[in-house]
Amino acid sequence: MQLKNISKRFVLIGTMVIWIIKFILRPLQLVEGSPAFFLGIAPNLFGSFLIPFGAYWFFSGRNFWVARIFRIETAYDLRLVCTLGFAMLVVNEYLQMIPFFGRTFDYNDIFFSSAGLLAAYLVFGKLQSRKKESYQPQEA
Repeated sequence: MQLKNISKRFVLIGTMVIWIIKFILRPLQLVEGSPAFFLGIAPNLFGSFLIPFGAYWFFSGRNFWVARIFRIETAYDLRLVCTLGFAMLVVNEYLQMIPFFGRTFDYNDIFFSSAGLLAAYLVFGKLQSRKKESYQPQEA
């Protein structure tokens, strides 16, 4: 299966999981303690995990300005996308300190977003290297 199709499936399934957590499980408040904490950080963890997959799915094969920045063809490109994604996550979290937005700032969100992004970097990098190896011509 092509990496673009794998990325598409990761993003679609991951988005559905995040929506289920945010709009069904958390509002019902069915759990307390550690499971409730996990449901609180899960959208950040899963959402940040999806960043390189979403970037690859949306921007591979395209040539407009944003696609040139977020195109993931090499390990350097993957590091750049993950670094920019992390910067956006941190800025987003600090913007939540402004009362106008009606959101809450939490260091756990930054920590678990970082963990999700690191996991995504490792998983996507491994998938990307496997796909590149499969396209290498076999020497006789």
